[in-house]
Amino acid sequence: MVGLLKTLSTSHSKKGLSQMTSKWTRLAENTHIETERLLLRPVTMEDAEAMFEYASDEETAYYVFEKHGTLADTKDAIAHHFMQHPLGKYGIELKSENKLIGTIEIRLKGKHHRGELGYVMNPGYQRKGYVTEAAAAIVRVGFEEFGLERIYAMFDDRNEPSKKVLERIGMQHEGVMRHVEKWKQGEWANDVYYSILKDEYFAQRND
Repeated sequence: MVGLLKTLSTSHSKKGLSQMTSKWTRLAENTHIETERLLLRPVTMEDAEAMFEYASDEETAYYVFEKHGTLADTKDAIAHHFMQHPLGKYGIELKSENKLIGTIEIRLKGKHHRGELGYVMNPGYQRKGYVTEAAAAIVRVGFEEFGLERIYAMFDDRNEPSKKVLERIGMQHEGVMRHVEKWKQGEWANDVYYSILKDEYFAQRND
């Protein structure tokens, strides 16, 4: 134990450790985020059936993950992805129905001054502004609570709805990484990048 502590103290400055701890602590302190219509909160096994409703849909899953063939697949995903490492990962609960309608997450990167936004939504609840509402809440917390400098997202260039969501929350187009990988039917996938900086966020908020 003494050797481990010595290694940590020599490989990281006290300031660096403090900043790192602060970001993870703030994530832990913000496991529930409430908006006008939504509650962003941890995903649990009780959400399995609601998640399977959209995770088993080929069109919904195509650009995000492998389609779930059974409810057991969904339970495994909840256990391994959402419950094993829960910080920064939220179920999107529609308060009027007390139902999970999607998920959203913020993944801290590098020295925790930037975060990657990702989300998926039940198609039965799309085109109602729910994703935009959830994403705007995550961006707000990312800048105002986590102290991030940059929040970004990437999506397949065929996924037009994601582009519209990101533009609605103030993100700007950065560029395209072409032929990143071969996708599910052997086609090349292109990743589109959007982002918003801290200064841009606060400028938009104060307009």
